[in-house]
Amino acid sequence: MRRLLTAAALALLLTSSHAAAAGITGQYVEARTCDVWTGPCFANADYNLTGKNALLAWKVDKGSVGGVNLDGLSVVAVVAADNTIGLPQSGPAQAIVIVDSRATPAQRAALVQLVQQQGGQLVKSVAAVQSATIDLTMCECKGQTCAELQAGSARLKTRCLDAHHDKACGNETAFYPPLASGVTVRPAAAVESIFNGTGLRNTWSDYDRRGAYVGTFSVR
Repeated sequence: MRRLLTAAALALLLTSSHAAAAGITGQYVEARTCDVWTGPCFANADYNLTGKNALLAWKVDKGSVGGVNLDGLSVVAVVAADNTIGLPQSGPAQAIVIVDSRATPAQRAALVQLVQQQGGQLVKSVAAVQSATIDLTMCECKGQTCAELQAGSARLKTRCLDAHHDKACGNETAFYPPLASGVTVRPAAAVESIFNGTGLRNTWSDYDRRGAYVGTFSVR
């Protein structure tokens, strides 16, 4: 009997200490206000001037965080940094987290935890947590990088990159890595990337930029 109780207690301890690492998968989209699919000459022109803002969105297909089931829920991080994201910063970035309006209080907290685990230092400082209807749709297109996001005051629409139309200097690559960990993504063009809400130091409306990633995320 003692052995069974010890094994049960150990299982409970492991479940509690590793709850945040429970498997969770879904769809992921991000866009920032500079080109991520670009050549070094164009990237250099953006340094310290643009790329200080970003939208990151997760739509959970299946999984949990901290023992809280998040199937079908979505969450968005809206980020404002002091410098081009990916370069050294003079201070911490600020973020607003927009959680799915369908989430319970426990799910709301778990969604914020997911964002901070995935986004790291970029979303460490959360200025506000807001609730809104979130619609993240992966649209059918040849390159599998077409998506539309509407989440309160944040909006994003992407399209596939065109090897001819979108090339500017002939040596474009995925210059900046994606902002979240555990993602499998392809570069895309941001038809529009908009945040017109409150809570951050600025708002933005950005159009037709080679600044998006679209794909999936997976945390084990």
